[in-house]
Amino acid sequence: MSLDLSEILVIGVSSRALFDLEKENELFTLQGISGYREYQQSHEDEILAPGTAFYLVQNLLHLNINAKKRIVEVVVMSRNSPETGVRIMNSVRQHGLDITRMAFSGGEPLASYIDAFDVDLFLSKDQKDVQSVIDSKTCAAAFIFDPPHEFRPLDHRVKIAFDADAVLFSDESEHRYKTEGMEAFHQYEREHEDEPLAEGPFAKLLIKLSKIQDELPSTIELSPLRLAIVTARNAPSHMRVIKTLRKWGVYVDEAYFLGGLSKDKILKAFGAHIFFDDQAVHLKSASKIVPSGLVPYSSESPLSKLLLQSETIEK
Repeated sequence: MSLDLSEILVIGVSSRALFDLEKENELFTLQGISGYREYQQSHEDEILAPGTAFYLVQNLLHLNINAKKRIVEVVVMSRNSPETGVRIMNSVRQHGLDITRMAFSGGEPLASYIDAFDVDLFLSKDQKDVQSVIDSKTCAAAFIFDPPHEFRPLDHRVKIAFDADAVLFSDESEHRYKTEGMEAFHQYEREHEDEPLAEGPFAKLLIKLSKIQDELPSTIELSPLRLAIVTARNAPSHMRVIKTLRKWGVYVDEAYFLGGLSKDKILKAFGAHIFFDDQAVHLKSASKIVPSGLVPYSSESPLSKLLLQSETIEK
C-alpha cells in the first residue's frame, strides 16, 4: 500500500544545497570520479558543514515535534553513488536531522525522480536539474545560491519569503511590465483588480504551506511557520495580490510592497530562512544576507526569450 503524502510537505534537497560540498565539487571537477571517491571515503567520518538550505530544512523538520501529525518530510537527493554518499548519510545523522529518505542516483539527473518521491519543493545547486523540474511543472524548484556568511536562525520558527510575479503568480504581469512599461502595468492591474492572478510555479507550494499551518497547535497569527511576500509591486497593483490570496484561501503573515526599493533590509528584518525570486539581480545582494534561491522561467516562457536577448546584448 502506497503512502499518502498529499497532506505532507515534501522537500527534495540536493546534498550540495543541504551541506557545504563546494570543496568536494571542485575536487570532482579537477580529479574526476576516482579522485572524488577516494577523498570522500577517506573523510567519510568528518561531518559536513551546513549549506544554504540547512537551517530551512532543520527548522521545517522541527515543526513535526509540536504538530498534530507529521507534516514535513525531507528527501536528500544526490548524484553521488551510495558508496560516495556515506559521508552525507553520516552528516545527516550527526547533525540530528530527522531524515529517513535518500536518493543516490550515481551521476544520473535527479529531475526524473521528483515525481517518484512526491516532492513539493526541490532545492539544488544544479541549474540543469532545476530547469528540468520547472519545465516539467512537477513541483516548485529553485537554484540555490551560496550561503550567506553570518546567517543563523534566532529560534525554531520557519520564515519563508517569496517574490510575487513569476514566482507565486504567473509571469504574465512581469512580461507586461518589461514590454509595455510601468504605466501600462499599473493600469492593467488596477482595471483587473478583482480577477485572480494566474498561478505561478510556487503557487501550489504556498497553498500547501498555508494548509500545514492548520496542523500546528497555535493560532495562525502565532504560527511558527511564517510566510511573507516581498515584491517590487506597490499601489495600485498591490490590491490584486491580496485579493488573489483570498481567493486561494491562503493566509500570508507579512507582505511588503516596495515599489522598487531594495529588498535586502526587509529580508534581514524578517529573518528569512530562504527567499525565492525570479531575478538574479535581486538575489545577488539578498543572498549575502539570507539564504536565497533563483526561480528560473520556464524554457517556453516569453520572459526566457527576453532574458536571453538581454544577456546577448550585454555580451
